[in-house]
Amino acid sequence: MRRVTLYDSMTRTTRDFAPMLPPRVGLFVCGLTPYDRAHVGHGRGFVIFDMVARALRRWGYRVLYVQSVTNIDDKVIARAAATGADPLALSDRNFREYLALAERLRIRSVNYYAYSTDHLPDILAQVGQLLDRGFAYVAADGSVYFSVAKFPAYGRLSGQKVEALQPGARLAPDERKAAPEDFVLWKAARPGEPAWESPWGPGRPGWHIEDTAITSRIFGPRYDLHGGGLDLIFPHHEAEIAQAESATGAAPLVNYWMHWGLLTLRGEKMSKSIGNTSSLEGALEAVGPDVLRFYYLNAHYRSPLEFDEAKSLAEAVEAYGRLARPADRIDELLARDGPERAGEELSEARRSAADDLVEQLDRTLANDFASREAIALLFGWSRTLAEDLDGLARWSGAALEQLAAPYRWGEEVLGLFGRAAAGPSGALPGAVAAAIAARRRARERGDFAEADRIRSELRAAGIELEDGPAGTRWTTTDRA
Repeated sequence: MRRVTLYDSMTRTTRDFAPMLPPRVGLFVCGLTPYDRAHVGHGRGFVIFDMVARALRRWGYRVLYVQSVTNIDDKVIARAAATGADPLALSDRNFREYLALAERLRIRSVNYYAYSTDHLPDILAQVGQLLDRGFAYVAADGSVYFSVAKFPAYGRLSGQKVEALQPGARLAPDERKAAPEDFVLWKAARPGEPAWESPWGPGRPGWHIEDTAITSRIFGPRYDLHGGGLDLIFPHHEAEIAQAESATGAAPLVNYWMHWGLLTLRGEKMSKSIGNTSSLEGALEAVGPDVLRFYYLNAHYRSPLEFDEAKSLAEAVEAYGRLARPADRIDELLARDGPERAGEELSEARRSAADDLVEQLDRTLANDFASREAIALLFGWSRTLAEDLDGLARWSGAALEQLAAPYRWGEEVLGLFGRAAAGPSGALPGAVAAAIAARRRARERGDFAEADRIRSELRAAGIELEDGPAGTRWTTTDRA
């Protein structure tokens, strides 16, 4: 396994990466709350961790990458009420739309998308642990709250002081709390909202408890790496640490915390809640996956990134065109003549230069996932090849493949220079699995109209479902 260093948000230092059970790596990233369609800010974080997972796997680590899906919360319920939709059907539909976009964007490294409502037994168990251990209390209406005062280490990730916390935008005021800084673990049911039974009465999970219940189930009380946006450090990640370590007694919850810099639009964080967004689908339609991934990765993951709808993408199109021109020419020649095409062979020095560059790319990226520096190295290679672009036609197939080695690295690790892997057939398994899961959830809650709608939607796309004792199977149909 390659030596990897990364910046740990908890210690605020760059550290050597050492998994607890090498070569296995438990990676968890906070995912979507799909009350609306995905925007380009979401795309940045998920492309970054797609790169992280791709790179770690290349370097010999066995990564189990889990991403959460908060498919029920206040925002989902409010949007559903405003549009007349069922909340769970709304979140299912938006998330399946995102998965289709993620496939187009070549985000294929996630092993498991964990829906919060699929982990209700785990959530209830963790809330029960916190009550039993004296870290939580039940309010008069049946809601359950975490008592921050019982966890002295609260604030060590964010640097927040408990005594300085005041109710406001990041600290929801609630008269049911014993103290303003306490946060909800289980929300008592309100009329007309989805609810599930619990020992404290009907309700639904709070936002923070979902993620730690999921990770405790999949990874155990501790795991290696947690990722998310800088805006999640407080209160979300702070709450995750407090409730998980209090419930299990094991610390630290996570050995390494990685946070990506926010994508801004007109100087403000891109956020659906304030209407300051540009759609991910629109950006993909405008420039395609290569340019959009290039735009995201041509900046260090911890840096803020300003998005100008006209300027940013236009500049990325021009720059990526220069970067990819030799790679495209090589692929064009190999596609036309095949890998066995006749031609000159490279000198030993030229072969070594290509091999050395691949090693340098690995070494550069392994230093806190410095994708911008890696792309700069690729630009250097492209400038050299572009000096005699027409002359590429003189090389044999083997020589062209050697010249393409740095681009093949970029394809494998950065998801750039896309070839056949970008085709629509690759999108089927993930998207269909998500649709089948959404249909199952609809049937479980008795929403058979939504279940039938999903089946009809798949049939129209050429996917036929077959229900059986072992679950639901799917096959493609010929629509010609």
